[in-house]
Amino acid sequence: MSHGRGENRVREQWRFAVLGPVGAWREGSEVDLGPPQQRALLAVLLLAEGAPVQGHELVDALWGGEPPASAVGSIRTYVHRLRKLLAPSVIRSAGNGYQVPVVQEELDLVVFRDLLARADRARRAGDAEATALRLREALALWRGTALADIRGEYAQAQRERLGKLRLSALEHLLTATLDLGRHEEAATELAWLVAEHPLDERFRELLMLALYRCGRQSAALATYREVRTLLAEELGIDPGPGLQRMHERILRADAGLLAAPRPGAAERIPARTAPPAPPLPVPAQLPGALPVFVGRRDQLALADEVLPQAGEPPVTVTISGMAGVGKTTFAVHWARQVTARFPDGQLHVNLRGFDPFGLPVRPEHALRTVLRSLGVAQHSLPHDVDTLSALYRTLLADRRVLILLDDARDAQQVRPLLPSAPGCLAIVTSRNLLSGLIAVEGAHPLRLDVLSVDEAHAFLARRLGQERVAAEPAAVREIIERCARLPLALAVASARAAARCAFPLATLAAELRDSQGSLDAFDDAEPDGAADVRAVLSSSYHDLTPAAARLFRLLSLHPGPDTSLPAAASLIGLPPADTRQLLGELLRAHLVDEPVAGRYSSHDLLRAYGSELARTTEPPAEHRATLRRALDHYLHSAREAVALHSPERSLIPLAPAAAGVRAEEFAGASAKAVAWFAAEQSVLRAAVEQAAAHGFDVHAWQLAWALDIHLNRSGLWRDAEAVHLTALDAARRLGDPIARAHAHSGLAKALTTLGRVDEARAHIERSVELFTASGDLRACAESHHVLCWVAECQGDLESALGAAQRSLAIRRAVHDPEGPGSDDERGSRATAGALNALGWIHGLLGQHEEALDHCRQALALHEERGLGYGVWHIWNSIGSAHHHLGQYDEAVASFRKALAGYRQTGCLPIAEAGTLRRLGDTYVSMGRAGAARAEWTAALAILERLGHADAETLRADLRRLPAPGP
Repeated sequence: MSHGRGENRVREQWRFAVLGPVGAWREGSEVDLGPPQQRALLAVLLLAEGAPVQGHELVDALWGGEPPASAVGSIRTYVHRLRKLLAPSVIRSAGNGYQVPVVQEELDLVVFRDLLARADRARRAGDAEATALRLREALALWRGTALADIRGEYAQAQRERLGKLRLSALEHLLTATLDLGRHEEAATELAWLVAEHPLDERFRELLMLALYRCGRQSAALATYREVRTLLAEELGIDPGPGLQRMHERILRADAGLLAAPRPGAAERIPARTAPPAPPLPVPAQLPGALPVFVGRRDQLALADEVLPQAGEPPVTVTISGMAGVGKTTFAVHWARQVTARFPDGQLHVNLRGFDPFGLPVRPEHALRTVLRSLGVAQHSLPHDVDTLSALYRTLLADRRVLILLDDARDAQQVRPLLPSAPGCLAIVTSRNLLSGLIAVEGAHPLRLDVLSVDEAHAFLARRLGQERVAAEPAAVREIIERCARLPLALAVASARAAARCAFPLATLAAELRDSQGSLDAFDDAEPDGAADVRAVLSSSYHDLTPAAARLFRLLSLHPGPDTSLPAAASLIGLPPADTRQLLGELLRAHLVDEPVAGRYSSHDLLRAYGSELARTTEPPAEHRATLRRALDHYLHSAREAVALHSPERSLIPLAPAAAGVRAEEFAGASAKAVAWFAAEQSVLRAAVEQAAAHGFDVHAWQLAWALDIHLNRSGLWRDAEAVHLTALDAARRLGDPIARAHAHSGLAKALTTLGRVDEARAHIERSVELFTASGDLRACAESHHVLCWVAECQGDLESALGAAQRSLAIRRAVHDPEGPGSDDERGSRATAGALNALGWIHGLLGQHEEALDHCRQALALHEERGLGYGVWHIWNSIGSAHHHLGQYDEAVASFRKALAGYRQTGCLPIAEAGTLRRLGDTYVSMGRAGAARAEWTAALAILERLGHADAETLRADLRRLPAPGP
């Protein structure tokens, strides 16, 4: 640290770091900085780079907009403790704040900026070699994610700011690398960066140039097609001018792109006019405008009174009332009126709190949906609800957004989704009062009742026309009375009247008068607002064609909240073209909605009515046949998706689908299969439970089998445990040993990843016994493969070796790649996987030459058969063997190949974390502690996001690393 002028004592050597976990070193020894908030305070002062930080700024940085009353006192305590840990002169008082005066070499961030400046001078001087050297020195200062051990919105904002600086440095480094003619090296690094930042056009453009200079023109053009599709699907935009220009130059084989590099420099990439990185998307998700909204002026005025102004605390408004009273309609209308106040976006989530045939949307699932809307990639999403909520609040910091949370079940479902940034608005609709939000979060309650008589009259006039309504005042009064001024009932009745424009309104009034009964869903209605909605729905229903009426009834039996066209076609057993026409009829009658293209749903009251009709109209045999067709649709679709999604897995045989079932078509595209699993995940979970509840036990265990790989790759291990427990119960009821064996195997995988390895061992050993007794050799080999992994996780390497050897022996007996079955690609993948597993266990036993031998056999089989998918697991094993043989450069190269594959798939986060960890081990052995810290920190971030049990062990390893060098 610098001391006062004129001070002659020897200068004490200090180093501080923020480009990674926050750290301080005195004379080369790391100082324990104490608890997280204390470390955070030092980080805030260091980020000021020597400038004073005022007290209120420290309070905001540490606690955000809701500091405790003791905040100022806590800051004084933290400063006092830090001065004792470091030295009194390290933190100086400055007015009502503090500062840490540092010189250039003492703070890694200052050194980083200086190296960037020196690199920029070299770049402007045309010295590409010096540019690259300085940028590599700058990037080597990073020890992982900036401020990795500091939580809170301020830290997250600083992480994003520093992360942008790092990405900019990487861009300039790779540009210099291309200038120096090292195109293959640049292409390799750029492929990783594109995988990590798929929407960043800077790296796409550089990758296209690198591939072109490597002689891979088709790959360069494919990169452009990929990003054009991605930008259109994710952001609804075209590639920027720089990318388009590069594409055009490659198409015409522009010789300027291959210009030979000059000494120390090469042809410069044309200046880009596109922004350096795409901004966060601005969502506009509110449902469409409602042209028939009427009345509610008093409620709108009350709502407008509580709107937050810029800089004011966020506001939550709860809109409650009985089912069908128009809560969603009111919320959408008001939200659309005030959108101009929220320029950073409007979000919409249907929480399905009172869906009678499905579970409410869990907060973590809703958060994942919202975060994907805000541009966060699926594979980057954290696992637990608290971390998801923190990321959500961080993304909304300094943004004014409106979020409409529709059909909430209770306050607990809503709380993680409430924004905390100033100026934001949350609108929550629910049948419940949500008194918890009112009492704790200070939400403003707004209760809706049925329409007034004048409003109901205006509603019908808007729907049917003023002249028609004025011509039959008595009939209109009776329709309003029979509909009890309930907006839903009025909407259905007016839709039917509009479709029968030649009929007088008195006919509709008479039909309503003659109808009887009431929907059970209105039991909670207040006496003076009771509504005979069933009568209204009945009159609309009976106006349908017989086929459309049947589809309306059968849709209520569907296991999920919405359905696709093939699923609806399977329900009714008709071709998709005919089913689409029937859905169009239901749409016109307002008996179903199409909130998203190709996905059909209906209001919960309509579904309840359809369910009643199905129970009273459909014979029991047809009721069961419909459930069978729905389950067959999802089972056969899921098996086809598994075949594409998991090409190494043995497939189970299925009974033929019932007549009329239409499975999804994936056109041989694994990406479509992956997307289908993600879209139908909640429906498939519900289908497992529905199958078990209605005696379709074969469907229950087979659907669980089909879901297994998707749930495990997505890190949804508790969901995997739940479906396999249901499957095991179903298998026991069936008395089917094969079904039990599959359920035990699925449970073993889920429990192992959840850290319950002893339970997993019992399940997988039972699976092996059952498969062995059954004579199903392929399944037996798979169960031995899983046993190998479980035993490895237990530390029982001898058992793991035996299981791996048996798995390989069975694979070779079933499928000889050199023999008559050599065209069986799935069998070849399985054999290669067994060889790799055996090599891996040999490595763990210290038999590294044997490990390399088996893994190279696996690699040769992959390359000989052109298998592609899954080869990264083999490279990971080869890297581990090279590491233990002291062949560190070969190990690093192998691990890098494995990581490139894992990142390309985007659905193997746990495998990626394992390889990052082993790569860090290799860097430790090479004496490169800084590089090891970077890889381990990246691995830890994945493990924490997944909630994995190994995270704590890795944290301990990171703490044991030697302090970074100067």
